[in-house]
Order: sequence, then structure tokens, then C-alpha cells
Amino acid sequence: MAMTPRSVGLGMAILATFATWTVLFLPGLTAPNTPSDIVRPLTPKERLGRVLYIKNGCIACHSQYVRPTDWDYSGLRVSQRGDYIYDRPHLLGSERTGPDLSQEGGQHTDDWQIAHFINPRYPRPASIMPRFSFLSPNEMDALVAYVQSLGGKMADQRMARQRHWHKLLVAAYHRGADYNASYLRSLVPPQWSTMPNPYPATQVAVAQGRFVYEQMCINCHGPLGDGNGPAAEWLDPKPFNFTLLKRHRWSGGLIYYQVMNGITGSAMPYFKEDLESAKIWDVANYVAVHFIGKNIDSGNDLNGIPVSRESAPPAEHEPYPGAKPHPVAPSPYPPPQPPLPPHPP
Repeated sequence: MAMTPRSVGLGMAILATFATWTVLFLPGLTAPNTPSDIVRPLTPKERLGRVLYIKNGCIACHSQYVRPTDWDYSGLRVSQRGDYIYDRPHLLGSERTGPDLSQEGGQHTDDWQIAHFINPRYPRPASIMPRFSFLSPNEMDALVAYVQSLGGKMADQRMARQRHWHKLLVAAYHRGADYNASYLRSLVPPQWSTMPNPYPATQVAVAQGRFVYEQMCINCHGPLGDGNGPAAEWLDPKPFNFTLLKRHRWSGGLIYYQVMNGITGSAMPYFKEDLESAKIWDVANYVAVHFIGKNIDSGNDLNGIPVSRESAPPAEHEPYPGAKPHPVAPSPYPPPQPPLPPHPP
């Protein structure tokens, strides 16, 4: 057969057709079509939320699948074919401008999700996600219900846990600030609630903690640490008021534990996948200095426990025999102001 342009073009067309059939259509015809162990049909409210998810282009920034290569980064479970058996159309997505949502259900409470849709900068000050405050209350409720369903039966278990603890936290919050502070402390293991911050509250550590606080915490806990950030309007219970710790014996380890693991049932998420350990300790120092009244570089933790300075510096900053003291750069932030005297009766 002569190698004419016509024969070459015909051969390429045959190969392209065969490849397309093999890659796109044959797997769909031969793969088993059975539900996975976590999938369930959506409720009517969740189906409405799915329509809103599609209508507002959420698929452009969020995927809903976790590959084996992603498992150590963004997912609790590798996605399976049977996870999508009820989806028409599939919303796998191809972009991860935002996080993967295949297991989003139950990672946050309903009120966190509402605040997030009203203004994503409320719970995540550095977020680039657009606002969805134009949705009606019913639409917002449906969209939240759909997002909380992502993950199927695993999401249902997480949501049941969130709602169980949410009731207890709301009850504790409405019994008063001091009771709430004591209740939150009781949720932390004893070894953490008395653990001192291993890093002294130096000017550098406090400045670094301030940066993290402004990137992660300020819109819930507020610039004054009193729990009156712009997101507080949408949250119940309200974000914690750090200034209450002036009359409670709290340690750096307790703050570290709750920042790392979050508080299930509240809008306080976990940050153990977002922040390195040293940054969480820096935030604890910033909170201690600016909202509780600890002195910078006092050498003691919140409970007056001496800090071990020998293990605090990173290896490259450790002194060696005969070394001269390293100059410390001045903090770019003003020192905390002393408290105002009490108002006369």
C-alpha cells in the first residue's frame, strides 16, 4: 500500500478512534457499576445545594477526588469509582485553586460554613474565594447541606460528632464566660493544659506570632482578642475571648493544643495541617503578650513556669564557646500598653 497523504490521514484517524474508544468508553462499559461503602443518595435539600454548587461555578476552583498520589496531602480517603454512582453530571473538577472537597462534610460546623460563604475572609483572612452573600437564606442552607454531605457516610459520622459537641459547647457558652473558659480547659488533656511554652516570648517570636494571628485568627477572635471579629455575628458559640485568661491559669501548651486540634463542635478549626509547630507556639506567645498581659522575654510561661531556654533556639542560633552575643533586631511593632486604671465608682 502506497504511503500517500490520504492513506496516512486514514491511518491516523483509525488510531485516534481506537485510542479514544479504549481510553474513554471501554472503561465505562467494562468497569463494575456498584456503590462504594460510603456513598448514599442525596436528600432533596442536598440536591438543591448541588444545583447551586454547579450554577455558581464552584467546580472551577475545587475538585472532588483524591488520587493515590494526593492521599498524603489533601484527603482522608482515596476516591473510588463507586463514590460517584449517584452523580449526574460528575463534578470531579480539574483545578485545586481551593482545597479538594471530596471529604469536606463534617470538617467544619454549619455556622463556620455559613460565615465562610457570607465572606470567605471571615474564617480565612487570606482566602481568594469570592463571596456568596447574595444567596437567600434557603439557598445558603441548601448549599451548606450539600457541602456537608461530601464524603457520604463518613461525612455523616463527622457531622453527628460536630452536632453532639456543638450542643454542649453552646450550653457551656451561655452559662457564662468563666464557666465556658473552665469547660474548654477540661477538654484538653492534663499534660497539655500545664505544659509551658518551650519558646520564650521574645520580640521576634511575638512579631512572628502576630503575623500568623492576622493571617489565620483575627477575623474570628478580633484585633483585640476579645472574640468580636467580623465573623462572630454568624457563629454560635462566639469565638473565645482571650482576655478572660487574665483570671484563669492557662498555659502555652493549652493554647497550642487547641490551635493544633481545633475544638470539635465549634467554629474553631484545626490548624495542624496549615501551621508548623513553631508558628503555633509563636501564636501562643502573641496571645499571651498582647491579650493576657505577659511581659515580653519574661522567661516564664503563663502559669509562671520557667521556660527552658536551652532547648528553645533552633540549632543555627545555639551559642558556642567564645561566641559574642548575637544582636537582636528591634521589633517593628510597638510594645503592649499597660492596662488602664480602673474607673472610679
